[in-house]
Amino acid sequence: QLQLVESGGDLVQPWGSLRLSCAASGFTLDYYAIAWFRQAPGKEREGVSCIGYAGDSRNYVDSVQGRFTISRDNAKNTVYLQMNSLKPEDTAIYYCAARHYACSRLENYNYWGQGTQVTVSS
Repeated sequence: QLQLVESGGDLVQPWGSLRLSCAASGFTLDYYAIAWFRQAPGKEREGVSCIGYAGDSRNYVDSVQGRFTISRDNAKNTVYLQMNSLKPEDTAIYYCAARHYACSRLENYNYWGQGTQVTVSS
């Protein structure tokens, strides 16, 4: 069974940090682009960050630029999202998604994880 499993979500205070993990099983991530999306209650799911299959191409939504860092460890078949200087508006369910090679729009991702809750609150 091809699966992506997110972990690392938690309750954290503003200005705190979390590292989310996206682990693949049943297939290798070597030739997949991996993206992080998030969805807050009552809001559309939005792209947060994406990393290309070779790890050279990375992008971030403007609201997290400079605070979040996406990385991958193909040997561990895992992609990470390091989140620093967290703000209440970062509160959402975070999902990872995969597709072959290149980052793309939401509807073009083939594999999705179940999501992990991130809550930023005083």
